[in-house]
Amino acid sequence: MSESQTPFVVELADVYKYFGNVIALSGVTFTLKRGEVHCLLGDNGAGKSTLIKILSGVHKADSGLYRVDGEPVSFSSPRDALEAGIATVYQDLSMIPLMSITRNFFLGSEPTKGWGPFRRFDVNGARETVLQEMQKMGIDIRDPEQAVGTLSGGERQSVAIARAVYFGARVLILDEPTSALGVKQAGMVLRYIARARSQGVAVIFITHNPHHAYPVGDRFTILKRGKTMGTFTKAELPRDEMIRMMSGMEDLERLEHELREFSAEGK
Repeated sequence: MSESQTPFVVELADVYKYFGNVIALSGVTFTLKRGEVHCLLGDNGAGKSTLIKILSGVHKADSGLYRVDGEPVSFSSPRDALEAGIATVYQDLSMIPLMSITRNFFLGSEPTKGWGPFRRFDVNGARETVLQEMQKMGIDIRDPEQAVGTLSGGERQSVAIARAVYFGARVLILDEPTSALGVKQAGMVLRYIARARSQGVAVIFITHNPHHAYPVGDRFTILKRGKTMGTFTKAELPRDEMIRMMSGMEDLERLEHELREFSAEGK
């Protein structure tokens, strides 16, 4: 099937993943449309990390189907996924704090000028590119030569997102990008996610925080204990119901009932 014939850039169908006797994923189905933000939600241990490692080529599924642009794929490494346009930004961002924004932006893919033994890093060209690409994302950095370690958490996330978009990512997987950030910095990252979507990038936003997912998400898939609880749009899933599904309110209500009974017995 050609790219124009399928609305999905990424599809997983009935995926299972085992680690010994542990079932990490059990019959998971997931689709990503072009130019959307699809939020993957779940508490710790839900299977989010395993799923994105399959999407990004770190792990192979034990069974099930993985398609990109309608064609079956079997990635052997993250480089294979990257060559297919699937880039992953992990929580640690894979940046070197003491190096400049420019050096981190081009780390491993440095532009050069000159020829043969006179070939060298194109410092001015790299700086100009960084400024332009960051501005496209709505980011006004003070100096591209400042150390990445001097940036805020939200600003470092913005550099990672802009870098992935610049190097041709059609699919951007963001692993808990707001988990360690305050309210203002988290809001900054959400704006950058929306900006990436406006540039035609399909985004998978992994989070355990429904308050971060809901404002920017187009669709929402909820994982619980390695299984999908369903995929929903905002019209189909109000925020309160999303929180209820994620947090296991039934378990909490049962616990509250038990605690009330325990308190009554102690009187």
